[in-house]
Amino acid sequence: MITEFMRRANEYPVIGAIGNNAVLDEAIKSDCEILFFLSGSIFDIADNVKRAKDANKMVFVHLDLLEGFSRDAVAVEYLCKRTETDGIITTKSSMIKVIKSFDKISIQRLFLIDSLNFDTGIKSVTHTQPDAVEILPGIMHHVTEQIVSRTRTPIVTGGLIQSKEDIIMGLKAGAVAVSTSNSKLWGL
Repeated sequence: MITEFMRRANEYPVIGAIGNNAVLDEAIKSDCEILFFLSGSIFDIADNVKRAKDANKMVFVHLDLLEGFSRDAVAVEYLCKRTETDGIITTKSSMIKVIKSFDKISIQRLFLIDSLNFDTGIKSVTHTQPDAVEILPGIMHHVTEQIVSRTRTPIVTGGLIQSKEDIIMGLKAGAVAVSTSNSKLWGL
């Protein structure tokens, strides 16, 4: 499945990040091949994922941001068995192995706020070996280059992406894709 993710990211490297249901229709109609669900609840996530899958989108759900779910193995099992998600995003390194056990793509999200956090993130990625890593904020291109070279893991940048230039710089730094909730950038 990671091969399909890489193929789609290579063809269309802008990932639509859906922060609320109000933009779901726009995301489904967009050129984005990959969608990150950054919101939702136990009541709507399965239907929303299905709608996106019916539009031939590759779909990832951010476990940590869902309402009504615990952030544990049971929630991962629910998402993997009861939704059509292609993969799960999480900040919790302990969930990477669980996600992989269900043959879903695991994306570990790292918030890079200082050098200690950077070093801890590298160690975590090296230890857990997620299928991909999303780093935030995505506008730190020189940091993206370092993570790409040190982890040899597909990198997605996201957070504070506000322009076409931000996307281009992220890709030039070695990211395979750039996620953004700015729907004006989904058509690039």
